[in-house]
Amino acid sequence: METQRLITHLRHVDLAVPDFDRQVTFYQDLWGLTRVADDSGVVFLAAEGSPEQYVVRIREAAEKRLDLVAFGAATPADVDALAASLAAKGIRLVSEPGTVDTPGGGYGFRFFDIDGRTVEISSDVSPRAHRKIEERESIPVRLSHVVLNSPNASATRDWYTENLSFALSDTLSHPYIGDVMYFMRCNPQHHSLAIAQGPHTSLHHASFELRGIDEYMFGTGRLLRAGVQKIWGPGRHMAGDNTFTYFFDPHGNTVEYTTELELLDEDSWHPHVYDFSKPEVTDQWGTANPMNELVAKESFNDPDRGVFVAPPL
Repeated sequence: METQRLITHLRHVDLAVPDFDRQVTFYQDLWGLTRVADDSGVVFLAAEGSPEQYVVRIREAAEKRLDLVAFGAATPADVDALAASLAAKGIRLVSEPGTVDTPGGGYGFRFFDIDGRTVEISSDVSPRAHRKIEERESIPVRLSHVVLNSPNASATRDWYTENLSFALSDTLSHPYIGDVMYFMRCNPQHHSLAIAQGPHTSLHHASFELRGIDEYMFGTGRLLRAGVQKIWGPGRHMAGDNTFTYFFDPHGNTVEYTTELELLDEDSWHPHVYDFSKPEVTDQWGTANPMNELVAKESFNDPDRGVFVAPPL
């Protein structure tokens, strides 16, 4: 029997980097996010179309790492219920439920997932004044999804299913190497989280939704003209049916522009297993550079040595 899902949506992804100014400049001036708050060595960046106070937090640090991934819950009672459930299973909490001391406030807690990365769940965060993105305005509407590398992706998939009630939407599998990615949802969006099979724990990519196809292509073109290194795209995936162009940020994190991610009827949806070796699965359009081993390795990212060490609040 499926347990009641208490996580509602993805909030933000937090990155630590050595070259702080260069990273902030990229996300603000090229990627199209809005700088909304500063602390000592920390910057919060919002998407103009999203009510989330921020979708990316950048922290200055000696070593690059994924600080945390944050999700939302509907009420403080749901936050408490999740914290109690995780603690009862012996899952290590980083912080007990309480006031969240970041823009918008709220009530939340942090814990370590099976791979040792920090996850935050919060409710009652004040919504940010946001606006409709205009036609041909090629900036992110919101943070779409986050994909995480795991050395044991099936175990990580099961952990998120059993402990946080994420549902499996689809699987990418390869005839020679087995399953390579699991798409997980916490609402009707095809995936807010995906787990990729990788050599180590790290961020695979963070994806940002644009207004539509035109805006997505204008944004892709702006980054190409600016000389930002493209990894893969533009194209359209089969799993999720969304468009994609992947780039490197200044620290080698993969970031994606996307649009038109599929919304599912959860009552009738049955997960597919797609053959990752077929070109039409990775790119329905056939416009992207071919997916091969070298392209796949670009998103392995550097090993995240910050696992099981909580980032500063």
